[in-house]
Amino acid sequence: MKMASALLLLSALLAARAVPAPRLACYKRALGGHGCGSLPQAVATLRPVDQSLQDHFWEGEGCDTICYCGLSELLCCPKNIFFGPKISSVIPCNSQ
Repeated sequence: MKMASALLLLSALLAARAVPAPRLACYKRALGGHGCGSLPQAVATLRPVDQSLQDHFWEGEGCDTICYCGLSELLCCPKNIFFGPKISSVIPCNSQ
């Protein structure tokens, strides 16, 4: 009986690991020869966040994902992961 319980518990743990995590992850995208200044014109889904946050862009229609333009790639993350929950609540949303 103990062996059956142990196998049942082990299979439940393995099944729980197979379920994908609900949180979104960050990803990187190559810039393809574009500089940070010309990036919003080259990629239609990007909008500048604010003049004070140079090289930071909103991605998509809403303000859930923010991207940072680095030297050779674009790093995009959910805003809560990128800035943290306290700071992300005060970042202005440019939905235009």
